[in-house]
Amino acid sequence: MKILLAEDEPEIATGYRIMLEKRNHEVVITYNGEDCLKVYHDALRAIPASRISPFHAVVLDYRMPKKDGMEVAKEILAVNPHQRIIFASAYVRDTLVDSVKQLKQVVELIQKPFELSVLVNTIENMGNWAELEKINVKMRFSSYNVNDLTDKKVEEIIGQAIKILNVRAS
Repeated sequence: MKILLAEDEPEIATGYRIMLEKRNHEVVITYNGEDCLKVYHDALRAIPASRISPFHAVVLDYRMPKKDGMEVAKEILAVNPHQRIIFASAYVRDTLVDSVKQLKQVVELIQKPFELSVLVNTIENMGNWAELEKINVKMRFSSYNVNDLTDKKVEEIIGQAIKILNVRAS
């Protein structure tokens, strides 16, 4: 798989790279949101028309300099709504609420701190992404009006996502 990582702490990013490359994944690392977007847009322009996304996954630190992860995700999804986004965040509830309200979808999330094996397992196992996509389809095409979500409906969606992701709502 080809993975784009945005992590502002170089030693953490290096750990991610080493672990993923051991599993034969191609890894591109950026250290802030602006660089991540530049790399993403360059890669998007370079892919053949037959491919949907330049990366199998984009892993974003929720809080990072220049542009935070949510801003980066919003810009990526605006040009490619099919891109798989995974947040690495200690702020589970905030990240999930922001993804529903700002991105109009639920994204995958790895709760910090985590073992590197959790990162690899999340990237390689697309089961959670498939389950979250069911919620996203429901948000887009049925009972949820993503432009007018009540706090109660957001909490319902977040509750479903927390169960799928198996994270603590901190």
